[in-house]
Amino acid sequence: MRPPMLDLFYLTFNAGKNLISVPVFANHLHNAFGQNATTLPELVLISLQEMAPLSSAFIGSYWLSPYFSRYESALNLAAAKFIAEEERQHRPKDKAYTLVKMCNVGMTGIMLFARDKNALHNIKSAEVGFGAGDMANKGAVGLRMDFEKDGKETELTFVSTHLAAMEWNLERRNRNWESIVSGLVFVDPKQIMQSETSQHAENRPEENRPEDRPETDAQPLLAGFHPSTEKALHDISIYKPGSHLFVAGDLNYRLSKTSPPIDATFPGVDPDNEDFYPRFLARDQLTAEKKAGRTLHGLTEAEIHFPPTYKYIILPKGEPETELSRIAAEEGDGEEIKWKFASHRWPGWCDRVLYADVPQWVAGDHAIIPTAYNCLPVVRSSDHRAVFLRALVPVLSPDELAPAQDVIETALREAESGVDGRKAIDPRIKPPFVVSVDSWEHRAAVKKWERMVGWSMVISKSKQGIMVFVTVLLVGLGAWWYGNVNS
Repeated sequence: MRPPMLDLFYLTFNAGKNLISVPVFANHLHNAFGQNATTLPELVLISLQEMAPLSSAFIGSYWLSPYFSRYESALNLAAAKFIAEEERQHRPKDKAYTLVKMCNVGMTGIMLFARDKNALHNIKSAEVGFGAGDMANKGAVGLRMDFEKDGKETELTFVSTHLAAMEWNLERRNRNWESIVSGLVFVDPKQIMQSETSQHAENRPEENRPEDRPETDAQPLLAGFHPSTEKALHDISIYKPGSHLFVAGDLNYRLSKTSPPIDATFPGVDPDNEDFYPRFLARDQLTAEKKAGRTLHGLTEAEIHFPPTYKYIILPKGEPETELSRIAAEEGDGEEIKWKFASHRWPGWCDRVLYADVPQWVAGDHAIIPTAYNCLPVVRSSDHRAVFLRALVPVLSPDELAPAQDVIETALREAESGVDGRKAIDPRIKPPFVVSVDSWEHRAAVKKWERMVGWSMVISKSKQGIMVFVTVLLVGLGAWWYGNVNS
């Protein structure tokens, strides 16, 4: 018996720190919904990079509301138009989609929308930063949840990320991925370590307990994980065996590790020319690095039939442009935007959506079925195109997705003996990197610095801000001094 299928739409967009034009973005979303489909998706996720200026992103809260809210408006405007056209009725007054969850790590965000919010349960979030000083000018944010349909439940994990920029930073992008695998966890690893340590201590014979051994015999906590501890840590990582996994973002992989020469030939969009963009796909760094087992381990991607998504330069219309005039122009006649690739950067398929397909050990003919994988048109507010994946996802329970013990043992034996040659072991059996036990604690410490940096950037933008800051500082120091003198 075939399981029910979840109709999923996952879009990623590097917004260039700008507000979007709601009508224009809604029009592009509306057209995307109509690609190979006559109904709206059940779940929509939006992965955002450079979603707002750094100061606003580091402070967070209401500072990000104007940016998040425009995507919610655009999505429901697109859905209302779609419903009106498909069902030949007036646009519905009620919103088609409910914003169930939104969160961010620095300038990278994720938004979760559902047609039926009651179909979602047990939503968890996770975050990791790997920018300067591990701050989240670059980072990843994740959501994990249970989805119910027709009496069955499946678990879904979504990652939104922004990896290191620049052509020559290929190895750093790969290290960013390692940070995601080891640090993007949905429960504090120290809780698991403490719980597992206590449990093993209780089950250990009295004479073998650590407190009864000489101090010289004590083993450090991380000398080796107990099998149950290792499994528990695996289950809080993005590669949890019983969960579907989707990864989207500005992954920043390019066509070369060096900047393009002056006479470089760039991909074109004319199929009759020899520089038509499909032939440049052979130089895609992400494809090569995945094949070599250095990044995005075990993930699948639908076939690419769209041009490079970065870096675009919007050609001027002949008059100075401000953010307000840009938005006004986009909300106007909807004229076709003229663009070219920036000559100082190799264009690349930077913006991608990948997923872990249903593993081979699952009984039956089940697979994630991509129904559309494409990019949206160029917009004036960004030098990236948005990219979306629409897919049908089988609603398989965690028990159905997870490998049985004999499957795990066979895979580990074959990996050790080299039976499968260079074939990598499925990361849902053995992740490529171990979970960092200090990840939550480290992230909390760095986050405090981000808020300080964010407020400092806001304050430094105006003389009034500096005066307020100095006044508050003097009042605080005065209160501290007065309290100490009178204590």
